[in-house]
Amino acid sequence: MKDTRHRILVTGAVAFSTALSVFIGLRLSGYGVPVALLLACCLSCMATFTSLLFRVIDAWSTTTHRCTQAGCDFRVSLTGTDSAESRRWQEIAAQHPHRSH
Repeated sequence: MKDTRHRILVTGAVAFSTALSVFIGLRLSGYGVPVALLLACCLSCMATFTSLLFRVIDAWSTTTHRCTQAGCDFRVSLTGTDSAESRRWQEIAAQHPHRSH
């Protein structure tokens, strides 16, 4: 189920980025922008939008467990795990050996 949801989100991100880039290209073509420059602009916009949306999707689907001790920067980031595995890593993060810096 999670894999299907992730695939749908990624497909949606690519489709949205493509549509937005095409829209920008159509707007620019009205100003007489040369085709080569128009293509370069649209492709760079698509790459930027897609990269941004992929980062948002990854951040949304990632669970991070941190050490509860003040001043400790230990953390574990998980993606695609079930609740039991997530709970296990949460306990590991809370009980890891605390090191003074």
